[in-house]
Amino acid sequence: MTSRAFITGVSGLTLNQAEREFLRAEQPWGFILFKRNIDTPAQVSALVKEMRHIVGAGDAPVLIDQEGGRVQRLGPPHWPVYPPGAIFSALYDIEPQLGLTAARLSNRLIAADLADLGINVDCLPLADVPVADADAVIGNRAYGTEPAKVAAIARAVTEGLEQGGVLPVLKHIPGHGRATADSHHQLPTVDTAKSELERTDFAAFQPLADLPMAMTAHVVFSALDPVHPATTSATIIAQVIRGVIGFQGLLMSDDVSMNALAGSIGERTAAIVKAGCDMVLHCNGDIDEMRAVARQTPELTGTALVRAKRALAARRAPQPLDRQAARAELDALMERVGTV
Repeated sequence: MTSRAFITGVSGLTLNQAEREFLRAEQPWGFILFKRNIDTPAQVSALVKEMRHIVGAGDAPVLIDQEGGRVQRLGPPHWPVYPPGAIFSALYDIEPQLGLTAARLSNRLIAADLADLGINVDCLPLADVPVADADAVIGNRAYGTEPAKVAAIARAVTEGLEQGGVLPVLKHIPGHGRATADSHHQLPTVDTAKSELERTDFAAFQPLADLPMAMTAHVVFSALDPVHPATTSATIIAQVIRGVIGFQGLLMSDDVSMNALAGSIGERTAAIVKAGCDMVLHCNGDIDEMRAVARQTPELTGTALVRAKRALAARRAPQPLDRQAARAELDALMERVGTV
């Protein structure tokens, strides 16, 4: 059966009957996990396995936001704590190679944790470039405030994930760093001139345009489209994401249920698809919203299907890893800067 062009969350630690029927009937392309879905390694593995079994795809993408720092869905007691992006930035300032090594090591270890569970996609790296008066939603998740530095660390993060057999998702394209509001709660508007955006925000994403997948920002850039956030802006997707930045991989929305977007869930979904996103992301596990997303999401065909297949084909077999040695090296590097 052909997949539909959406990624869905589910409500809990196991699937209920309504979710099983929904997944079987609607055939989402992939899934995303949150803390509400996570208890023990055995439980997570079983949930991942059942979701894939129901849609009949053993390699169906299973996503998670496992960044380290305050955005870490897997955590103690079963999984270790990882540093936020600001640690890599601070180490980079001491010596660039230290920051790149730490970013690569941390995400190689994260990839090993995810692979153990059957999770094959991590929503990393961030290429957002924050400014002084921005909302704290990005904050210490960022890799710095200079585009070249952010891009270099993001590339090292990507390498660590890929070495562990986990696909990266570049976010939040074309940039969430200037947003003065948290798009989970309201729609941010950035009034910066196009030339400055191209010099800073967009420039951090350009060296990463070859990544297989990217996630949009629910942010209005008034110099480009004064009405629509990037996620639902055909202008920004065509002219900036596909044009200036040059990203040609699979483009997914950020969560369609976030309050930055206007209208019903169905209307938001239709707007995302119309604007040119290949994939709609729905995260909260609300079955009624899931059904509304599915009703407005097309089957995965054409260019979007080609991009989806190409993204999955980019996944590599994991390379050998001495976890104990890698963690010891990472901890030694973290001691150089303390807690950020």
